[in-house]
Amino acid sequence: QVLFVESGGGLVQPGGSLRLSCVASIDISRIYVMGWYRQAAGKQRELVARVTSNGGTAYLDSVKGRFAISRSSARRTVYLQMNNLKPNDTAIYYCNGVGEEQRTSWGQGTQVTVSS
Repeated sequence: QVLFVESGGGLVQPGGSLRLSCVASIDISRIYVMGWYRQAAGKQRELVARVTSNGGTAYLDSVKGRFAISRSSARRTVYLQMNNLKPNDTAIYYCNGVGEEQRTSWGQGTQVTVSS
């Protein structure tokens, strides 16, 4: 069973930045596509950004130009750099594989709150 441990969230003012990290219990080079997801209160979990093992990336339209996802197989870690944060970015953020590579177990996530 793969375990994901997310960290780096917090309270930030609109326009601020945060860098999230997700450490996996396995070598993530075994997972071709890794993603960051978020779930806001009362809403379904959504995929925010994804990155392939060769560096290809894709983003939710609402975060394009503000978020950047990256991965380090050596560190078994996936990162999400979030800039120019907006109140609508408030959510719990999780990482996991994407599509058929998504694992059934999810980490506890990291809370991101954007508020003045």
